[in-house]
Order: sequence, then structure tokens, then C-alpha cells
Amino acid sequence: MARAEKVAAVAELTERFQTSAGAVLTEYRGLSVAQLGELRRSLGDNATFAVVKNTLTKLAASEAGLADELTGLLTGPSAIAFVQGDVVEAAKGLRDFSKANPFLVIKGGVLEGKGMTPEEISKLADLESRDVLLARLAGAMKASLSGAAATMTALPVQLARLLAALQDKLAAAAPAGPAADQAPAAVAGAGQPPGGEAASGGEPAPAGTAAPSAGPGEG
Repeated sequence: MARAEKVAAVAELTERFQTSAGAVLTEYRGLSVAQLGELRRSLGDNATFAVVKNTLTKLAASEAGLADELTGLLTGPSAIAFVQGDVVEAAKGLRDFSKANPFLVIKGGVLEGKGMTPEEISKLADLESRDVLLARLAGAMKASLSGAAATMTALPVQLARLLAALQDKLAAAAPAGPAADQAPAAVAGAGQPPGGEAASGGEPAPAGTAAPSAGPGEG
């Protein structure tokens, strides 16, 4: 490969490392061209799978600031899955294909600039995809909104019941009526003789008897 081609290849790999969400390094020794094509199709839009030269990839990893994470993995026939879409779906595609085709060996990779072991990539593949999580979030939000709508609908009914109960309570606490207002007056008049005031001395004066008038000198 001419120097200019090497420089261009390193620049392209460096850009892919920098712009991808993640990169998974694999060994593909023993896989046929047809199997590699099947792997690329299984990854879909989530990742692109490319066979790379170790020497050029080490230079690109160094320029991308990923030398510590990737240099030790670049041994033997190497291919890299550059992840542009859902990293979980990409990890699932690689893991499932490697189970069906043991010649594909996942050696490790990087995610958002952080190194990942094969075990961590396998755990990533066990997670739910972004689409599933978004669907669950949408369902939860829909359920919350439905619950809020039901609560708002029930408020007028509850308010009417509360007002009715309050009215019943006020009616029960109100005075019995006019008869109750007159009762104290009747009690106050009890014990007085017919016709008005009680006679002085405690007994009424005899009928037809005039009270003696005061004589001269009496006062």
C-alpha cells in the first residue's frame, strides 16, 4: 500500500473511531465471505463491519486517543464493528452471530471512549434496546396521563358529595324552629298569678276593699 493510501486509511479509521458511539474488535479467522456478509446484514443500520489491518488501526487508535484501550486487542486477523446506531442492538447482533458461528471471537472494544471486555459487551447485549425502553417509557407516561385524567373527572363528583354532606351536617346543627324560640318566655311566666303582678306581701288584696289612705301627718 502506498504511503498516501496508508495516510488516507489511517485518517478514515481515526474519524470512524471518533464519530462512532462504540467499536467492537473481533477475530474472524475461519469465516467465509458469505458468513461475513450475513453478519453485516444482521447488524443492519446499527453498525458497520470492516476488516482492518492491525498496523494502520493501531495508528488510528493512537490518534483517536484510544491506544490504551485497543492496541492490546489488535492481534491476529482483525475486524471492527463501528457502532452508529443502538449500541445494545449492535452488541446483540455480534453476540448472537458469534454463538451461531464460533469462528467470530469478540475480543473487546470501546463504548463512549471507555474500554470494554468481552464479558461487558455480553452484558450490554442482555440489556433492553433503546426502542423497547422508549416504548415502555411511552406506556408509563400514557398510563400516568390516563390516571390524571380519571382523577380530574372524579373531582366534580367528589366535590358534590362533600357539599351535600356539609349541608346535611349544617341542617342537623340548626335550631328546631319557632316553638323552641318561644319556650324560654313560657318558662319565664310560670308561677305568676293571672292578670299580671303578684300582690305585695305574697297574697292578693280582697275584692272590693280599697287600700287605706294615708292620714294627716303620716308620711
